[in-house]
Amino acid sequence: MADRLKVLFLCTGNSCRSQMAEGWARHLYAGRIDAYSAGTRPHGVNPLAVRVMAEAGVDLSGHTSKRLDALAAVPLDYVVTVCDHANEACPAFPGIAKRLHAGFDDPPKLAEAATTEDEALSHYRRVRDEIRDYVSALPAVLEKR
Repeated sequence: MADRLKVLFLCTGNSCRSQMAEGWARHLYAGRIDAYSAGTRPHGVNPLAVRVMAEAGVDLSGHTSKRLDALAAVPLDYVVTVCDHANEACPAFPGIAKRLHAGFDDPPKLAEAATTEDEALSHYRRVRDEIRDYVSALPAVLEKR
């Protein structure tokens, strides 16, 4: 992996999980991975995702929610779907992009039943940490492909 890999994290809304994955990849592998995120139906970055990532030292405050076509000119090496819907709806990518799937729970959906802000944030924190663990192992996974 001498060259920087171009990795897209794809989710439905590009509001939470894909944003977290992009943030972790940029934070952990700034010199090895050029990370991007997009959504099949983007609808804005989730403020609670920004908040819990800031708690972990990763700044998402400048991130925006993007459609796939915004990255059409990027020669992607890998596309990682981080939700089941995006995995099912993922289009074909031209060139050599390889697809991987790593499904994570949807924090906003889980937080709907929360009765306190702390309870809601616990879902975001758990998924944030699961995504960090996945992204931490990503270079080894990609080297095997």
